[in-house]
Amino acid sequence: MRVVFVHGACVKDGSWWWHRTGGLLAEQGVASEAPALPSCGETGESTGADRPGLREDVAAVRQLLRASDEPTVVVAHSYGGIVTAEAAADLDTVRHLLLVSSYLPEVGQSLSSFGAEEPASFLEIDPEDGTFTVRPDALAGTFLQDCDAEIQREAINKTARQSLAVLEQPVQSAAWQHIASTYLVCAEDRGIPADLQREFAGRAGSVVELDAGHHPFLSQPSAVRDLIRGL
Repeated sequence: MRVVFVHGACVKDGSWWWHRTGGLLAEQGVASEAPALPSCGETGESTGADRPGLREDVAAVRQLLRASDEPTVVVAHSYGGIVTAEAAADLDTVRHLLLVSSYLPEVGQSLSSFGAEEPASFLEIDPEDGTFTVRPDALAGTFLQDCDAEIQREAINKTARQSLAVLEQPVQSAAWQHIASTYLVCAEDRGIPADLQREFAGRAGSVVELDAGHHPFLSQPSAVRDLIRGL
């Protein structure tokens, strides 16, 4: 079995965000990978208006998923659930989806389908540049409040300006409708409210709830490792 981790919005270097859980899995002989998302500028292309968006993110993840015939668990985090809904569709090697504090779209829905009329206070949006990101002063308190100080400091350098295009582009498939899925509700998440997560979880095959913030694979890596191993 291998694990593919698809990170959320406004960050880069998915392997860093995944490293605490990935390291524990590696100790037990389970390999994991974290594909680069073009809309976050991870593949060398600039982000912004008319720049890489959801389509390019889907293609990048799908390419990695198709690169091996090994049975795969996809761990989709936050915006990663939007990408995975399309990227994992119709791939026999993908045996399970673990959706962590994740958006879970129907066909035709986009990230903006789940947002309020006004942008969240923790976001910094630049319409002229065509990008958005998380405000540095809001990062730790909103998304990493249950992580140690070292992680909170390092995370500042792991954020990215992402193309606004990803907000409006709808998914063409909903892989979770055809692949076994587990939703991990992060009850202490200050970014995606737990009640909204529970609505998404109602679409998944099974549900687990953890008293954790937005990044349990950093704050409680043993619990996430055990959940994956149980799949």
